[in-house]
Amino acid sequence: MEELGWLAARLSAAWLALVLALIVLPSALGVSLGISEAYMWVLVKTLEWATIRIEKGVKKPQPEVLKTPAANGIIERDETPMEKEIAGLHRMEFQFSDIFYFCRKGFEAIVEDEVTQRFSSEELVSWNLLTRTNVNFHYISLRLTVVWVIGVIVRYCFLLPLRFTLAAIGITSMIVGTTLVGQLPNSSVKNYLSEVVHLTCSRILVRALSGTIHYHNRENKPQKGGICVANHTSPIDAIILTNDGCYAMVGQVHGGLMGVIQRATVKACPHVWFERSEIKDRHLVTKRLREHVANKSKLPILIFPEGTCINNTSVMMFKKGSFEIGGTIYPVAIKYDPQFGDAFWNSSKYNIVSYLLRIMTSWAIVCNVWYMPPMVRKEGEDAVQFANRVRSAIAHQGGLAELPWDGGLKRAKVKDSFKEEQQKNYSKMLVRNGSIGSLPTGTESD
Repeated sequence: MEELGWLAARLSAAWLALVLALIVLPSALGVSLGISEAYMWVLVKTLEWATIRIEKGVKKPQPEVLKTPAANGIIERDETPMEKEIAGLHRMEFQFSDIFYFCRKGFEAIVEDEVTQRFSSEELVSWNLLTRTNVNFHYISLRLTVVWVIGVIVRYCFLLPLRFTLAAIGITSMIVGTTLVGQLPNSSVKNYLSEVVHLTCSRILVRALSGTIHYHNRENKPQKGGICVANHTSPIDAIILTNDGCYAMVGQVHGGLMGVIQRATVKACPHVWFERSEIKDRHLVTKRLREHVANKSKLPILIFPEGTCINNTSVMMFKKGSFEIGGTIYPVAIKYDPQFGDAFWNSSKYNIVSYLLRIMTSWAIVCNVWYMPPMVRKEGEDAVQFANRVRSAIAHQGGLAELPWDGGLKRAKVKDSFKEEQQKNYSKMLVRNGSIGSLPTGTESD
């Protein structure tokens, strides 16, 4: 038993030494030894081979399934406005045939609406040798099955322990480093050391995800005293961005491990954490954020205005509070590649532990980040209009669909105001065309 214990200790020490020398130290210095690049090359070649095998193995090829992304939906929708559709039925007066338009829209929403599908993982065009796959692809060939089994062994027996080790090192370093820096008096030295700790630990955590991130237009990176707004897919969005620069985070105070990290980091960096009771007071939140932005020496604030995670196929309604603060807005578009791993966190289905397990057993996290030119509120433009303009810019840059719906629909019912708006649109259409207030010839009024 003593020999086994000694052997286990030696193996653990050797494992830790290799991780520190080949991954942690290069990450801290911001250099690469080419290991990640070699891994991604092998992975891309393997997935390309698997895709070819799948296409050959399908007995009855279905081009529309293999070539059309499932994100486009199973219904071919006609985006013609209500007024034009009903005008095609008759001459803009009320008839019972009007119900056909509303019935069709209702059936479409029941089968597949454009909102709730954004709260589930994006389906892939072809299988990526992970458990999440298109229902059309199951057993194809023995060779492909063997490759999948080898992939499972690699992901769970090698990548998972490696990533867990890196994550433990990164989180521990973050807590210890920020706690020590937090003991220093406020000065430029403290700010510099805080940024070094955050950047170093973020780089280690990105390696823990086998992250391959492509940053574009770095000349537009958020500046101090500004507000960085981005579309929201996952809790790792913050790590993806802090891997390339430091930000002051905004969020609710949590318990557990997350609470420990929050309490440690706020000592070294001016993050803005709110208690649950404060987060409901919009005016108090706005006041604290304005005070932060007014100090041009503080780090830019990082905000996700959607307020919830969306599956990275669209950008939903931005809450206007972030755009009432004032100051310069720095939009950032984040687009993940689902072929290598699903970064979306479906919080209504998976808790944070299950989600992290899924992330750490995926092939890799690959994404593109676009820094966009700064935007300011125009004269005569209200906060809602400004938020919609920023959202449109992010959606266009990231190649995402732009939806006007509130991400809060993930857990809440549709507000009555949305239903009333459609009713008002229909009634205005009838009034404008004289269908209300005049009765057909031969009809008596009560």
